[in-house]
Amino acid sequence: METILSLQNVTKNYKSGGSLLTVLDNISFSVNAGDSMAMVGPSGSGKTTLLGLCAGLDQPSSGSVELQQHHLETLNEDQLASVRNRYVGFIFQNFQLMPTLTAIENVMVPLELRGEKKVRPRAMEFLDKVGLAERSHHYPAQLSGGEQQRIAIARAFSNRPSILFADEPTGNLDAETSDKIVDLIFGLNREAGTTLILVTHNSELAALTQRIIHLKGGKIFSDEPTINKEQNIK
Repeated sequence: METILSLQNVTKNYKSGGSLLTVLDNISFSVNAGDSMAMVGPSGSGKTTLLGLCAGLDQPSSGSVELQQHHLETLNEDQLASVRNRYVGFIFQNFQLMPTLTAIENVMVPLELRGEKKVRPRAMEFLDKVGLAERSHHYPAQLSGGEQQRIAIARAFSNRPSILFADEPTGNLDAETSDKIVDLIFGLNREAGTTLILVTHNSELAALTQRIIHLKGGKIFSDEPTINKEQNIK
């Protein structure tokens, strides 16, 4: 199995006043291509910080983060942006759509950043996959929260990422909408064979992945396969 992500002895410190605050302490794990994993833990346990380090949105204070054979801690900002644009998709709790762009234009952004041609048909293909082709010319403010998250999912999958990072993807949605969003993410993920890493407070959502890492006080408290692992592989 190909390893797509590997962390070795990763620590992240922040200066807080005159002292040093350790948010993550000596974290090590690896993820195989095509696998799914959840990171769970109480608020302040370092989940979102860890996700940012894995995705190259931030740099560790010490240790190594290797993504698709790139050692992220050795790269400058332009190089990190290039790796993210080539390999990574993101889904955030607050959607992070550009308010001045229409739905289809938001989906087109990562494709255009890669310098691809004829991106509109691909963007429309993914809008159709999430059931919003008829809303392609609407702006985010004209869409419900669930529709905005579906646009964000279409955007995340449109550039066919090797790995998808989702940070509380259902955190701002009601239960019924959350269920639909979860079905979309996992359905598209299976179809594309993407590696999925998500941060969530939702234990039912975490249980849908193959593996759960529990964080507590910036350390890995446990790292176990889920009960449904065999079911999830199918």
